Order: sequence, then C-alpha cells, then structure tokens
Amino acid sequence: MRIIAGSLGGRRITAPRGADTRPTSDRVREALFSMLEHEGVLRDAWVLDLFAGSGALGLEAHSRGARRVDWVDSAVPAVATLRENLTALGVAEDAAAGVHQRSVLSFLRAGRRVLVGDGGDLPDGGRAVLALLDPPYPLSEEDLAAVLAALADDWLAPGAIVVVERSARSPEPTWPPGLERFRHKEHGETALWFAEPVDPRA
Repeated sequence: MRIIAGSLGGRRITAPRGADTRPTSDRVREALFSMLEHEGVLRDAWVLDLFAGSGALGLEAHSRGARRVDWVDSAVPAVATLRENLTALGVAEDAAAGVHQRSVLSFLRAGRRVLVGDGGDLPDGGRAVLALLDPPYPLSEEDLAAVLAALADDWLAPGAIVVVERSARSPEPTWPPGLERFRHKEHGETALWFAEPVDPRA
C-alpha cells in the first residue's frame, strides 16, 4: 500500500495482518480522493477516519492538506499498525493528529468533548468537514446505522461529506435523519456511498 498523492505521495504503509481489517485498495483510494479534491473539502479540514485500520484513508487526507485527522479503531493490531505507519511517515500524535483505540460507536456517542478536553485546536467550528467510514464487511447494517446516527447527531459541519465504503453486494446504508445520500459509486467489488448533512425538519 502507498500514499497516492500530496506531501507524503509515494510513501509506503503497511496493513494489519489477519482477516479483520480490509484495506482500501490504492485504486479505490485514488478515485475517492480525486472526487473529494474536486469537492474542495480536504484543504485545512478536520477529518474523522472511522474504523481506521491501517489509517490509510486519514493519512491520504493528511497528505493532501487536512489540518487535523482523528483515527478511531478498537482493534489492538490495527491501532498498533496505524501508530507504526504514523511513526514511519513522521506524523506525530499531537493537536493535528489523534489516535483513539475504542469502538467507533462509543467514541461518537461520547461526543466532541472527548477531543475538546485534550487541548487540541479543533478547526471548522469544532465540527468535522469529512468523515470516512470503512467498516468491516461483517458489520451488520443495524450497527452501521447506529454509527451513522451518532455521527449525524453533533459531529458534522455544514457542508460536510460522509463517505461509507462497503461491499458492492451490500445494501445502501440506512441514513438517519440529518444525513442524505447524494452520490453512489462502484469500483469492482467496492461501493462508495456519499452523504451530506441536511436539516431533518426540512
């Protein structure tokens, strides 16, 4: 695996061993981030990399100019590999890069105060502009829906983009009130679903 473009472009990263982590292929990441750069959401953004695994998605965002990235994963091997990748690339854990070893749902339900209290400088009014979700394919649709509902509750800035990567054979995610799909792309066996915040009262 490698970083596709940006300040770390071409640098190699490793993925956790085992079947629990399914790294996003270079081809899919290249297509995804081309779309995101076209949308203009990466530069100086606060990005959440949820179900982070190796951290490849958040590292790609960091390489392309994100101001802050927070990686969240509960698996010990994944977090260990993520931290190894950060060290190898010279990305320090500080106010601009945080690693959180806990379940994505508990992280989101704890609210943004889990980050405000660390003294970090939260950009974008303290709400994320981009949320990247690459959950394990075995994650149930009900569990994914609960994560999306928690994310939509108080984490996203106006105009934010949420990207969910799933198997092309999986159904469309169940979007909670406050999130609405605006794009769907398939790349072989991988489906990318794009959603944005909306006023649930509208």
